[in-house]
Amino acid sequence: MNIKKFLPPEEEPKNAAYHFKNTIMEPVENLDLFNNFILNHNFKQEFSGTLWAEGPCYIPHKEMLVWSDIPNNRMMKLMNGKVSEFRNPSNFCNGNALDNDENLISCSHGGRCIYRTKDYVNTTTLVNSYQGKKLNSPNDVVVKTDGTIWFTDPPYGILSDYEGYPGEQEYGGSYVFRYDPISKNLEVVLKDLDRPNGIAFSPDEKKIYIADTGEDVKHLYVYDLDEADNLINKKSIYDFKPFFSDGFRSDKDGNIWTSAGKGIKCFNPKGEIIGQLLVPELVSNLEFGGKEGNILYVTATSSLYSMELNQIGAKYIK
Repeated sequence: MNIKKFLPPEEEPKNAAYHFKNTIMEPVENLDLFNNFILNHNFKQEFSGTLWAEGPCYIPHKEMLVWSDIPNNRMMKLMNGKVSEFRNPSNFCNGNALDNDENLISCSHGGRCIYRTKDYVNTTTLVNSYQGKKLNSPNDVVVKTDGTIWFTDPPYGILSDYEGYPGEQEYGGSYVFRYDPISKNLEVVLKDLDRPNGIAFSPDEKKIYIADTGEDVKHLYVYDLDEADNLINKKSIYDFKPFFSDGFRSDKDGNIWTSAGKGIKCFNPKGEIIGQLLVPELVSNLEFGGKEGNILYVTATSSLYSMELNQIGAKYIK
């Protein structure tokens, strides 16, 4: 085991849950459309015992969910109803996604890189620098159907020893990148956010959603993508203060389900809020999974939760 000695989440000042333990969620009136998605408002707790759960990713052909426990430097897996360690140590892995071959693509705070796992054993570093300077600490990642890997690179993993190793921001910013694993070309697609965090595409990949969790900015933004994949027409969907939008996914209809403090908020493709689910702990991220794609998995501080929905994730569109 490779578990650090930190205080419980709500007692540890380095943990986000510490700073929001007494903060109350704002009420949201759920629309009928959203209520139709919800079969039961009670979440099932699949596991408890992480310090900061993150990066849930469902692997269909394995019928397995993996997620990160960043401060404990490990990854977990849920398979056949049982939870066990997937990787220990994980080099402080954060966000995870699948490429077109269902290889696991992961953001490593410790390695300051994006790496790929084949056969769920062998790892290969794909990219760890920009113009000869180290990346900060890749945070969240999504893979486009053309195979390109898009990821955010704030410095959270180098600010202290809680989620990585202390270090310097070498290239001088916090960018959003696009990496082509075929040409090995790394391009900056966005520079103007303070702390870019969660990232996801709309089902048709004509829009991209990116969260900013900066000190004074807690917005979820949506951009149009032009034919050359340039980000245009920036629009703020919601200001989440005092909480933040950390991780999110699109369902098959283009609704965005996002972490939002001690709950999940859902927005339609026009950016209008349609509903909210309350969660017992501070939420970091979520994922659609299960055989039919209708299980909502939620990583929330010390726990993994699940809920069956009357809706499926975008990646299950056939």
